[in-house]
Amino acid sequence: MKRNEADVTTAVAPAARSLGASDRCDRCGAQAYLRVELQSGGELLFCAHHAREHGDKLREIAATVVDETDKLTTTRPSAPAEER
Repeated sequence: MKRNEADVTTAVAPAARSLGASDRCDRCGAQAYLRVELQSGGELLFCAHHAREHGDKLREIAATVVDETDKLTTTRPSAPAEER
Protein backbone atom coordinates (compact mmCIF):
# COMPACT_ATOMS: atom_id res chain seq x y z
CA MET A 1 0.00 0.00 0.00
CA LYS A 2 1.39 3.37 -0.96
CA ARG A 3 1.29 6.05 1.72
CA ASN A 4 0.94 9.74 1.10
CA GLU A 5 1.53 12.71 3.38
CA ALA A 6 -2.09 12.70 4.54
CA ASP A 7 -1.55 9.24 6.07
CA VAL A 8 1.31 10.36 8.29
CA THR A 9 0.54 11.47 11.82
CA THR A 10 2.87 13.47 13.98
CA ALA A 11 3.00 14.12 17.68
CA VAL A 12 4.47 17.06 19.48
CA ALA A 13 6.58 16.20 22.48
CA PRO A 14 5.27 17.79 25.65
CA ALA A 15 7.36 20.63 27.00
CA ALA A 16 9.31 19.63 30.06
CA ARG A 17 7.79 21.17 33.14
CA SER A 18 9.91 23.48 35.18
CA LEU A 19 11.52 22.08 38.33
CA GLY A 20 9.97 23.30 41.55
CA ALA A 21 10.48 23.13 45.30
CA SER A 22 8.81 19.71 45.50
CA ASP A 23 11.35 18.18 43.08
CA ARG A 24 14.09 16.62 45.21
CA CYS A 25 17.59 15.33 44.46
CA ASP A 26 17.70 11.54 44.13
CA ARG A 27 21.04 11.47 45.99
CA CYS A 28 20.52 13.74 49.00
CA GLY A 29 16.97 15.09 49.01
CA ALA A 30 17.90 18.76 48.43
CA GLN A 31 15.93 20.79 45.91
CA ALA A 32 16.58 19.53 42.38
CA TYR A 33 17.85 21.84 39.67
CA LEU A 34 18.77 19.24 37.04
CA ARG A 35 16.43 16.71 35.41
CA VAL A 36 18.00 13.93 33.36
CA GLU A 37 15.72 11.91 31.11
CA LEU A 38 17.55 8.66 30.43
CA GLN A 39 17.76 6.93 27.07
CA SER A 40 16.26 3.91 28.82
CA GLY A 41 13.15 5.93 29.67
CA GLY A 42 13.77 6.72 33.33
CA GLU A 43 14.28 10.08 34.97
CA LEU A 44 16.76 11.31 37.57
CA LEU A 45 16.74 14.55 39.56
CA PHE A 46 19.82 16.18 41.07
CA CYS A 47 20.68 19.20 43.18
CA ALA A 48 23.32 21.54 41.78
CA HIS A 49 26.08 19.90 43.87
CA HIS A 50 25.40 16.38 42.63
CA ALA A 51 24.73 17.64 39.09
CA ARG A 52 28.28 19.05 39.04
CA GLU A 53 29.71 15.91 40.63
CA HIS A 54 28.08 13.49 38.17
CA GLY A 55 27.35 15.81 35.22
CA ASP A 56 29.75 14.36 32.65
CA LYS A 57 28.60 10.78 33.24
CA LEU A 58 24.92 11.80 33.27
CA ARG A 59 25.21 13.52 29.89
CA GLU A 60 26.63 10.28 28.43
CA ILE A 61 23.48 8.33 29.33
CA ALA A 62 20.91 11.11 28.94
CA ALA A 63 18.32 11.50 26.22
CA THR A 64 17.66 15.06 27.43
CA VAL A 65 18.92 17.25 30.24
CA VAL A 66 16.97 20.11 31.80
CA ASP A 67 19.45 22.31 33.66
CA GLU A 68 17.93 25.02 35.86
CA THR A 69 20.99 25.68 38.01
CA ASP A 70 20.90 29.29 36.75
CA LYS A 71 18.01 29.81 39.18
CA LEU A 72 20.59 29.73 41.95
CA THR A 73 22.29 32.91 40.70
CA THR A 74 19.09 34.82 40.03
CA THR A 75 18.13 36.92 43.03
CA ARG A 76 14.46 37.73 43.22
CA PRO A 77 13.54 40.89 45.07
CA SER A 78 11.54 40.34 48.22
CA ALA A 79 9.62 43.56 47.75
CA PRO A 80 8.56 45.60 44.73
CA ALA A 81 11.16 48.17 43.63
CA GLU A 82 9.02 51.09 44.80
CA GLU A 83 9.01 49.67 48.36
CA ARG A 84 12.78 49.16 48.63
